[in-house]
Parts: sequence; structure tokens; C-alpha cells
Amino acid sequence: MPRGKYKTKIGTVISDKMDKTVVVDVVQIKKDPAYKKAVKRNTKFKAHDEREECKIGDKVLLLETRPYSKTKRWRVSKILERAIQLEIDVDADILGGKPE
Repeated sequence: MPRGKYKTKIGTVISDKMDKTVVVDVVQIKKDPAYKKAVKRNTKFKAHDEREECKIGDKVLLLETRPYSKTKRWRVSKILERAIQLEIDVDADILGGKPE
């Protein structure tokens, strides 16, 4: 579990195409200093996923760690919430295939 000196972030997995790497979108909402209005900032982080458990849409906890590569400085500590995966059964005739 994270200790006090490590930074943590919560975000949503937006890509899991790479080997042992996921791209996580972290949303930060801050108030604009001049206009006092909430401003949403999105930042993408590449994170190390050793067991390749993360899927697109999962909510994950990121933990700051040693550099794994040039752009990868975070690792997935925990999957907080799983995304809903839908399976769609599509008939061949809908897609223009040959009727049986």
C-alpha cells in the first residue's frame, strides 16, 4: 500500500494496447484564480501493469514509482472499479454476409 512519500492519482484506463502498459486519463478539477470557475484538466499518464489485468474503462489507482521507460513513471497499484463489458451477438446478414 502507498506510503506517505509517494504520489497517488486516480484515473480511467483509455488504452490497453501496449505490452504491460496502460494509458490512464486523470481528470483534475481546479478553480480558476481570476474567474473562480471550475476548470477541468485532463492529463494522460502511461502506467506499468505487470499482470495485464486492466481493461479500457477501468478506474485505477496509480502509484508513483521508479522510471520503467522514457515516458512510464507510474504503476497500477489497484483496480478500484471494473468497466462493464458488453458482448454483442451480430448476425452475418446484418453485416452484409452470405445468408445461410
